Amino acid sequence: MRKLYRLIIFCGAWSILSLGLSCQQKQPTDEVDSGDTTNSLDKVLQRRRLIALTDYNSVNYYIYRGEPMGYQYEMLKQFTDYIGVGLEIRIKNNLPKSFAALESGEADILALGLTVTQERQQKFDFTAPTIITRQVLIQPMPENWRRMSTRDEIEKNLLRSSLDLAGKTVHVQEGAIFKKRLETLADEIGDTIFIVEDDREVEELIGAVASGEIMFTVADEHIALVNSRYHNNIDVRTPISFPQRLAWALRKEKDNELLNEINSWLDEFSNSLHARLIHDKYFKGHRVARMASSDYHSLTGGRLSVYDETIREVAQMINWDWRLLASLIYQESEFKPDALSWAGAFGLMQLMPVVMEQFGIDSTVSPEEQIHIGGRFINYLERQIPPTVTDSVEKIKFIMGSYNAGVGHVLDARRLAEKYDRNPNIWTNHVDFFILNKSKPSFYRDPVVYYGYARGDETYKFVNEIFERYEHYRNLLPD
Repeated sequence: MRKLYRLIIFCGAWSILSLGLSCQQKQPTDEVDSGDTTNSLDKVLQRRRLIALTDYNSVNYYIYRGEPMGYQYEMLKQFTDYIGVGLEIRIKNNLPKSFAALESGEADILALGLTVTQERQQKFDFTAPTIITRQVLIQPMPENWRRMSTRDEIEKNLLRSSLDLAGKTVHVQEGAIFKKRLETLADEIGDTIFIVEDDREVEELIGAVASGEIMFTVADEHIALVNSRYHNNIDVRTPISFPQRLAWALRKEKDNELLNEINSWLDEFSNSLHARLIHDKYFKGHRVARMASSDYHSLTGGRLSVYDETIREVAQMINWDWRLLASLIYQESEFKPDALSWAGAFGLMQLMPVVMEQFGIDSTVSPEEQIHIGGRFINYLERQIPPTVTDSVEKIKFIMGSYNAGVGHVLDARRLAEKYDRNPNIWTNHVDFFILNKSKPSFYRDPVVYYGYARGDETYKFVNEIFERYEHYRNLLPD
């Protein structure tokens, strides 16, 4: 069924020669319309991207050294790659607001570790489990615990029984299932547990325990264990629940095709080596904890590279958002100043030898100067783009396409777009289609094409991947 859907969505693209573009690609819509009767999977495929809500923390979604990362992010990417669409992530670090946004149609899916309960199932559809975990108490290690001679001495100062919670005050994330569990626990022990709902995210509350601001909170065990690796003064070994299923949530829908597609994928993917590697990457070992303490982690230092200041300076010079220029540089070199491609492109911005000669530099140039020359080259390319391209975002896409493939191939694609009744002044879903197909003889041998064959799929991906990464940078980094 997945292949059938993809065939339907891309019919316009692959019928261009035989049908003279009679099967046109539709412009993607920006939002999910909850009043539309089209099923959710059809919407995603027609829009050609999945809109997912998640939260921003050291496990689910963040940026490290310029690369978007996180358990929920990687799982979502695996699924969107499986169905052949892009991924758009939106951030809401507030659980009630996240549920409300999902219900209102702001997104297709809420991708968090959500405990599946009967109450929640009345309002939302839930996928098969993505994780099995349990709830644990987060408490501070006893004062002077490092000086205690034995583990038994430490244990005597920690809460290890549910009965010990009687009369204690526990802060929990607002809207989380933890409050209900503590209420049930209070009933079971026949005593009072004072529960404070807090609008902070779980990791923030764990940090508040570590800093001594609050005494207790509750978290899912896999999140607690990750956080205990960089808060070594907390204890996370007291369970307060049995094992529970965590899953993604979707809007309630009769015959939910998106839910069925996710479950079909999970059934196959969950038992794969790749799934185990992703899980272990985030929940085992100390790598995530080490990253979280870095200046190049979006949660802590907020830096992408050692060249951020120069990138900001050059971005201002070319009138770009610095995060967009940074995404281009990451795409080209992953911020490696000595990167050298098979084609001879060099440095942070992968300047070709002819460009380096044009601007009078060689491989001895400093990283900062590489970025400055790259900015000057971008200005040069902008002057080659016809003034009829007036939309600022589309113009940048034309510049990026030219940066990768050369201006001549981009101008060829514009002429093809005009010939086949597309808009030559819009890159997205118009000119980019012809760049994508410029490796096919029926296109590069067309009389309106002057520069011949191009590996257009690389250019198509180049532009899309830069803008996709830029959206992650916009989500998680200040401008």
